[in-house]
Amino acid sequence: MMANPYDKAHELANELKQSEEFTKLQDLHNQVNADDVAKRMLDNFRQIQMDLQQKQSQGEQITEEEVQNAQQQFEVVQQHETISQLMEEEQRMSQLVGDLNRIITEPLEALYGVDQGEEQ
Repeated sequence: MMANPYDKAHELANELKQSEEFTKLQDLHNQVNADDVAKRMLDNFRQIQMDLQQKQSQGEQITEEEVQNAQQQFEVVQQHETISQLMEEEQRMSQLVGDLNRIITEPLEALYGVDQGEEQ
């Protein structure tokens, strides 16, 4: 009997939920959400990021002023210890999920002749 990829995916999701990375990320999320000031700061920063990404995707020009504003907001949130830790942990989780995705798609890349020798 072949293993069902969907079952394996759910298994992997459960492993991820129990991982140290996920637990730490969840804990930091809860800490930020419990702190009104931190939550407002982070929401504000993410909104600015989304606005800029939306502008970029629509081919609109981003002004120097907008870039500086985003940079200032980033420095503000970076100075908040919990938010800073949360962002680091998000980066770590993103890296982990990226690695898993690469492993899962290896057979397809091999099939379609994507050169595995080249590092991105």
